[in-house]
Amino acid sequence: MQRIIVLGVAIANLLPISPVHAARIACPTDVEPMVKAMLPELPGYANRIAARSRLGTIRSPRSSVLLAGRPEFEPLPLNSQRPVDPTLKQAFITTLGREFVSGKGIELQQFHWLFLTRTSEGWQLALMFTRIGTTVPNQPITPPRESRDGVIGQAVQLWLRDCNVRGIRVRNQ
Repeated sequence: MQRIIVLGVAIANLLPISPVHAARIACPTDVEPMVKAMLPELPGYANRIAARSRLGTIRSPRSSVLLAGRPEFEPLPLNSQRPVDPTLKQAFITTLGREFVSGKGIELQQFHWLFLTRTSEGWQLALMFTRIGTTVPNQPITPPRESRDGVIGQAVQLWLRDCNVRGIRVRNQ
């Protein structure tokens, strides 16, 4: 029990305050639980990166990431004569975002192909490709483009850094 005194007057008897942060465990060593832990936090990371990048620009479109989800882990075969690197893991995720152009909100789906590797420092994003489409049926989707340095790529890298250093939050049930 704690007693809080303000200006010489006891306000209340309080129970100890619960910690601000939930309990943490080490960053998962398997790709599937690691990506699943990342997805709920990815929009927040991406939106902070996008906001910081807009600070110095006047005409940058306002956009936000609303959701990240639909993880898939079945790797695609790579057309290469080189042997497959067993440390390179593939993950596919989808983000839903909204971009405002001329005051009108347009919802965009982005399909991300992540190549992740586990090093002595933890998980790293080796490469990433993204395709963009709208939520409007029969609209074309863009060809894949390298996107490691884009907003989502930077958000993944920042989240991985935090995961490697601080672990992941565990929600109490």
